[in-house]
Amino acid sequence: MSHHYLQFKNVYFSYPNSNEILHDISFKINHGEHVALLGLNGSGKSTILLHTNGLLMPESGEVVVGDVPVTQKTLRLIRQTVGMVFQNSDDMLFMPSIKEDVAFGPRNMNLPDSEIERRVGFYLEAVGLKGMADRPAFSLSGGQRRAAAIASVLAMEPSVMVLDEPSANLDARARRQLMGIIDDFPHIILLATHDEEMAVTLCKRAILVHEGKIVFDGPTQIAIDHLHKLV
Repeated sequence: MSHHYLQFKNVYFSYPNSNEILHDISFKINHGEHVALLGLNGSGKSTILLHTNGLLMPESGEVVVGDVPVTQKTLRLIRQTVGMVFQNSDDMLFMPSIKEDVAFGPRNMNLPDSEIERRVGFYLEAVGLKGMADRPAFSLSGGQRRAAAIASVLAMEPSVMVLDEPSANLDARARRQLMGIIDDFPHIILLATHDEEMAVTLCKRAILVHEGKIVFDGPTQIAIDHLHKLV
């Protein structure tokens, strides 16, 4: 499997009993690209993110990771390849300790215990939580919980990392640390955010979505300028 791109091909989607949410969404992100996904509330950003690893499936069109289409049959492989960090970190942390949260994904990949232990130690240290491995998530600050959630994704060593409003409700210190973690990720990043400074700093390219359609795909600052005209 080639993990070197994420592609949407003419994707359409509607929720039950609702109008069309996504209309002919097409883009391709290549290996090493960090791309911001911008748009007003309700524009379809989160819906796009949920299609990247099969939490939602297109009504028509196709989502492809490398040479593998996202289908019911490929979900296990896709979810090992596409790591998603939700806006609410508490949705991702449910084990008695954060080391067990970080181990959960690798354990479900049937990795050897020695490799699971290596990844847990390495990625908790990478996000600044080395000394907190045995603590439950509820005992951590909001920024620490966000870091633990990211570590749980990084421990699966994905080729694509998708983040939904990762800086929401973080203080300045936690936000700086988060930006460093994202900036260091060597593979594909798709980052939905209202944090314009984060978008410009971390992403050279941005995709602007409005009313379920892509209205701009190019340099991030130009995308932000277009976004301001939509408000």
